[in-house]
Amino acid sequence: MTDGREGGRALALEYLEQQRLLGGNAVILPGARGLGPGASGTDTHAAPVPNSQPRLPSPQAPAPSHGLSFDPPSDDLFATDPIQQARTLADVATLVAACTRCRLCEGRTKTVPGEGPATARLVVVGEGPGRTEDETGRPFVGKAGELLTKILGAIELPREQVFICNVVKCRPPENRLPQYDEIAACVPYLYRQIELLKPKVILAMGGTAAQTLLNTKQSLGALRNQIHRFRGTPVIVTYHPAALLRNPNWKRPTWDDVRIAARLLDG
Repeated sequence: MTDGREGGRALALEYLEQQRLLGGNAVILPGARGLGPGASGTDTHAAPVPNSQPRLPSPQAPAPSHGLSFDPPSDDLFATDPIQQARTLADVATLVAACTRCRLCEGRTKTVPGEGPATARLVVVGEGPGRTEDETGRPFVGKAGELLTKILGAIELPREQVFICNVVKCRPPENRLPQYDEIAACVPYLYRQIELLKPKVILAMGGTAAQTLLNTKQSLGALRNQIHRFRGTPVIVTYHPAALLRNPNWKRPTWDDVRIAARLLDG
């Protein structure tokens, strides 16, 4: 019986750590003896978490089903399009900086091509830059970016090892959704980035990213908990960190989605 209680406490601590990393509310464990300094049998403070960042065992991860597959034309060696001729991520960023393919170029402060190593196994794709991103030229900064860093940390993946970008590379006015023609003008940059990176997994955060990568109008909710494919690369769909800040109830399903991505990366 002692082993069972110890095992249960370990699982509880592991769950609390995951909730902390994802910004969840503290969980109260009545009678959690010995779980922290000064703890007693009647202590009702939230139990502290271990110093390490444990990963959930794979058997607890949700079992996703097979989803959509989208295979747009890939690199053509004889193409004259400068995007297709770009041979590095830096080349793509240079093209983005000079881009005037759509009206979004008119109001931008800086382009936001994306950032991360050319060896990244995971690519995170969002919708488009916000105000802070437009000012800094970096994707997913500010509060949403901090939450993304925590989400990646929960699967023991430093942000610096991930390539992070958006469907459109310039900020839409007042952070509105990118329009169809704006996406169509900008998405070749994203396709080329993925082509060059050859990631093991793509994490599509938000409806715009998911619908663009999968060429579908299905809702984000309908696309979750499935393994989709973009040119053969697994695509996992989940909520955008900005949406989690507005609705904390989506943090748990987001954690489920990220666990699927982690399992694919480890596979």
